[in-house]
Amino acid sequence: MKYVIIGGVAAGMSAAMEIYRTDETAEITVLERGEDYSYGQCGLPYVIDGVIPELEDVVARRVGTFREKYGMDARTKTEVTNINAKDQIVYGIDLKTGEGFEVPYDKLLIATGSDPIVPDWEGTDLDGIHTLKTLTDTEGIMKDLDESIKHVTIVGGGYIGLEMAESFKTLGKEVTLIQRGKQVAPIFDSDMAELIHEEADRKNIDLKLGESVVGFSGDERVNTVKTDKNEYSTDLVLLAIGVLANTQFLQGTGIHLNPRGAVLVNPYMQTSLKNIYAAGDCATDFHRVKQVNDHIPLGTTSNKQGRIAGANMAGNPLQFKGILGTSIIKFFDLTLGRTGLSEREAKQLNFPYEVQTTKANSHAGYYPGGETLHLKLIYHRDSRKLLGGQIIGKKGVDKRLDVLAMALHHEMTVHDLVDVDLSYAPPYNGVWDPLQQMGRKA
Repeated sequence: MKYVIIGGVAAGMSAAMEIYRTDETAEITVLERGEDYSYGQCGLPYVIDGVIPELEDVVARRVGTFREKYGMDARTKTEVTNINAKDQIVYGIDLKTGEGFEVPYDKLLIATGSDPIVPDWEGTDLDGIHTLKTLTDTEGIMKDLDESIKHVTIVGGGYIGLEMAESFKTLGKEVTLIQRGKQVAPIFDSDMAELIHEEADRKNIDLKLGESVVGFSGDERVNTVKTDKNEYSTDLVLLAIGVLANTQFLQGTGIHLNPRGAVLVNPYMQTSLKNIYAAGDCATDFHRVKQVNDHIPLGTTSNKQGRIAGANMAGNPLQFKGILGTSIIKFFDLTLGRTGLSEREAKQLNFPYEVQTTKANSHAGYYPGGETLHLKLIYHRDSRKLLGGQIIGKKGVDKRLDVLAMALHHEMTVHDLVDVDLSYAPPYNGVWDPLQQMGRKA
């Protein structure tokens, strides 16, 4: 059986290894546009600020390992340009030589991931303007961050924007963060985002909210960021305004995409075309609370979908059970966590919902060292079924977030929270966990 995988990072190589373990006779070809395989993109901000000592530390396996140990035809600098689904052939260009190639397949996986959005603004081709997605991007930023760089401007206040604001500040840079909307972290409701704004202010991050970047200027290298309201001097720019699924090459193939270009897949990661699968940032995710196909690119989802796609391709039927959009971010001294629906999403989807908010101690009040947790719980007004939640604080956020995600996965109600047998000892919790306190109030 000839397996071809387009994309050699999280989803692609999770699938490749699952095929390798399941089908002993598999012939696996991997076509990767870049130079690097199987690395942890989520760790890149922490390499830049030195928390992770070496870039190599985020690499799970180098391409040579897949070739020599697992016998895969793992290629680099190979860009796929088209797919013939009828004859089951992949076409592409070898970026090292400029020559075209074609590879036949029995089963094909599209795991091309997503690319950072770079708008058609004036001056985006100037030196000193970066995106962060790959090992090569990371090396470029690190080489550019010499002592002459005093001020950095970040465009976008999502995951990468917030994490990199901390990284640049840790390196002693002055940081301005420009966000088109009225808040950073738009996956949080505005009342919770205020806590993030306060932390940014405490750490001397210069937030510019409600401003839209329109271009950049400079003599070969960027020195000015232009918005619809002002101009700001800077030494380096990071564009972190989001990503789009890398699926442009699929135009004309007949494969079904969602409005944002992500490949539509079923629970077996199958696409609308026979023998073609998709997984990771370029594919849709079924949202368990919304009950619709969504697109929330996260590393956890990419690895799960890749494993499931590989198993199905190799004849071991597994189903992807869906997502909740669970995510957690470190932002200086705060941990920011959310799962399920925000209040804004519940309102947009016309869910009849109720909200509980509370401030609680991260552990027993009489035990020293406690920190305040800010919690927000959204649940269905009629069924009392949990819909989502957001938690921000310095300690104990991850513990409650994962409990809430598990409760959402199993469609529990606010009343069910009260009955769960959670761990308790004064250094870790009170006798009533904050989530259970909220369940009792509800």
